[in-house]
Amino acid sequence: MENEQKTESQKPQFMELETKIIEVLRTVYDPEIPVNIYDLGLIYRIDVDDDKNVDIDMTLTAPNCPIADDIFLDVKTKIEGIREIKSAKINLVFEPLWSMDMMSEEARNQLDLD
Repeated sequence: MENEQKTESQKPQFMELETKIIEVLRTVYDPEIPVNIYDLGLIYRIDVDDDKNVDIDMTLTAPNCPIADDIFLDVKTKIEGIREIKSAKINLVFEPLWSMDMMSEEARNQLDLD
């Protein structure tokens, strides 16, 4: 989340909101991989503006994912379900390309990769 422009008094509020967003993202799964999209490293950027509009850059494990629309809808619906959020925009990006190195340690453990 890009908080550089936030005043010192606004930072705790936006940090709390970022935590809620991450918690929600951890409930979204790619059905082919038993790990949530956040820990998979599919979320590249989370930004919340002063009006509480969320802008997220995310990717997929494969560019031709047949359920991409379902995943995006799930992300958008769940983010907009957070009481404080006004709207959510989800941007599909493929740079940098996703790799297994982007997964959290928790995800690597879940998939028994360590």
